[in-house]
Amino acid sequence: MAVTFSDIFKIFFAIFLPPLGVLLEKGCGADLCINILLTLLGYLPGIIHAIYIIFKY
Repeated sequence: MAVTFSDIFKIFFAIFLPPLGVLLEKGCGADLCINILLTLLGYLPGIIHAIYIIFKY
């Protein structure tokens, strides 16, 4: 899998504001809701989930 400039852009947002990275990748859906919940419960789980979503799709 090649990493494109848009992936790097999304990863940058995933580190600083994880729900935004997921929103840019998947749109508004269940993954975004899960990421918001994970970010509120702990910032690091939100980052891990966001990066996982970006690399998975």
